[in-house]
Amino acid sequence: YYPAGKRGRTPRGVETMLRMYLLSNWFNLSDEGVEDAIYDSYAFRKFMQVDFMGDEQVPDATTLCKFRKLLNESGITKLLFDAIRSFLDRHGKLMHGGTIVDATIVEAPSSTKNADNKRDPEMHQVKKGNQWYFGERLHVGTDAGTGYIHSVEVTAANVSEREVVPKLVRADAEALYGDAGYTGLAKRAAFQANAPLSSIGYPPNPRTRFSRPKLCPAFHWDRHRDSPDTCVVRKVEYVFIVIQRTCNYNK
Repeated sequence: YYPAGKRGRTPRGVETMLRMYLLSNWFNLSDEGVEDAIYDSYAFRKFMQVDFMGDEQVPDATTLCKFRKLLNESGITKLLFDAIRSFLDRHGKLMHGGTIVDATIVEAPSSTKNADNKRDPEMHQVKKGNQWYFGERLHVGTDAGTGYIHSVEVTAANVSEREVVPKLVRADAEALYGDAGYTGLAKRAAFQANAPLSSIGYPPNPRTRFSRPKLCPAFHWDRHRDSPDTCVVRKVEYVFIVIQRTCNYNK
């Protein structure tokens, strides 16, 4: 997919552009920000393998923007994700047998002050609790043993979490963990008609709360009762901490 350079100016090396793309994601930098950071940081220049002594220049922000667009439109980001997952699997970093599913809303600007005077057609609004959100919903399936992501699906925010679950479950899954939003999956007709989905276990993670006995008011009965399943399900929350907070994708 990368241009051969037969027309126009000679493109920068694909490895150089990939390293710059990774830096912008890891450190939550804009295209202009990562360009300036490479000039300022010796560690960035060393990772980029840029030799200023030989009058070599850092790729500009426009070049990085076009490179990112090339990756997204060609589906290369999914190929990278699949390659990393295969690498982890070959080295025994994925345990298999169990999957944790969860979803989070990634907000998008709802303003129509743009060239088309329209909102993003791939986004949608949804009400969660007493608050309205506009954006997309990120669905992930993680390995129950290690917490590594093995499946990712992105939909509009109004798509139900339960509808995407069949795309997140691996063929060898024996148990499916989720929060209270996934209660009743085993009773759905689509799951009962699907042989692989109907044969796996669905450990409950109920939303029911119990009153504390007066004999032991300091003991946290809810935490004691839900701890086995909660300890497994909480692994998927770390994924969202990285995506939303570290990478600053809250909005």
